[in-house]
Amino acid sequence: MSISYQLLIVGGGAAGLATASSLKKRNPSLDIGIIEPDNRHYYQPGWTMVGAGVFDKQETCRDISDVWPKGVSRVKGAVESFEPENNHVILDDGKRIGYEILIVAAGLKLDWDAVEGLTDSLGKDGVTSNYRYDLAPYTWKLVREMEGKEAIFTQPPMPIKCAGAPQKAMYLSCHHWQRRGQLSDMKVSFCNAGPVLFGCATYVPPLMEYVKRYRINLDFNSNLIKIDGSAKTAWFRVSEEGAETKVVERRFDMIHVCPPQSAPDFVSDSSISNQAGWVDVDHETLQHNKYENIFGLGDVTATPNAKTAAAARKQAPIVAENVISFLSGGELKPLYDGYGSCPLTVENGKIILAEFGYGGQVMPTFPWDSTKARRSAWFLKKSVLPAVYWRAMLKGREWLTATTKTG
Repeated sequence: MSISYQLLIVGGGAAGLATASSLKKRNPSLDIGIIEPDNRHYYQPGWTMVGAGVFDKQETCRDISDVWPKGVSRVKGAVESFEPENNHVILDDGKRIGYEILIVAAGLKLDWDAVEGLTDSLGKDGVTSNYRYDLAPYTWKLVREMEGKEAIFTQPPMPIKCAGAPQKAMYLSCHHWQRRGQLSDMKVSFCNAGPVLFGCATYVPPLMEYVKRYRINLDFNSNLIKIDGSAKTAWFRVSEEGAETKVVERRFDMIHVCPPQSAPDFVSDSSISNQAGWVDVDHETLQHNKYENIFGLGDVTATPNAKTAAAARKQAPIVAENVISFLSGGELKPLYDGYGSCPLTVENGKIILAEFGYGGQVMPTFPWDSTKARRSAWFLKKSVLPAVYWRAMLKGREWLTATTKTG
């Protein structure tokens, strides 16, 4: 026997829950179901602060029942595949869930196994990552107890969740080592698979000032492919213009790894994805380009914006309004402008609040020069944004989310 919902949401993360709450706020009578296998919900932007000893990891985790939208049904399970022609989602236990409208907010996959030896090395021998709830405290332990000379921070090929996160860990670590007077004797390297420090060019000059302050070595086009924690050795595939690609072996005392990332397999293997594997939606309306009763938002979509919680916060009311318009046969008016926010923690107590949209357009929320490192932005990151997340975004209270309408 199949179950069916008027609106079915795949994913009970930030994007999925925010969209459900936004829909219920607009029309409490809507029949909504969310497919979500996990019993815990995480405030993932807080893990950078856990890795710097600012937050305890428990502050970033709640039971999912505590954040579940009122009046929304839960389908506890994992998606196996989609049947968009029949308006069905198939779960891994064989259950078929029907829908009138499908909203895909499935997040992305952290592909730890894409780096040889990484899975077995994590959490010991100086190998860590703020991209995992259980490992972020180990980052702080390594930083606090660091006695070695070699520290490496990695970034894989784009796209990734919160492109600034690998740098955030690096800057906060360097600031701690600098205050302890040990940074001058260390070699800190940023091994980035890409060719630039940060995707929005406006913020590169102020970030370079911190790179110079902390004496960080920038190794671009350097992609981590293998790691042996017990041997304290990592291997990088390095490509240089005009030269053959080579594999470089490097020693480390501590290495912070950002894993390669992709859409979940059940998305990338389906007919709702584009060639790169992401949900193929219109970049502005967030409606699927082939199946008009499917919408997508958050990290899983093919939209060329920064994959951040701030992007999902902006996208949720846009999807909610457009879904309701679609149900009534109306025009899809709210448009997503690519807004994303990346609070770059350049030191403990100061942040460069990078805010930008499609095409690298700078989109500051506040009337200040957003390229400057500010204590007020640190307060925003540390004290305001977590409250906005738990008490507003997940509850359908749409602060600072004004939508753009078509003309």
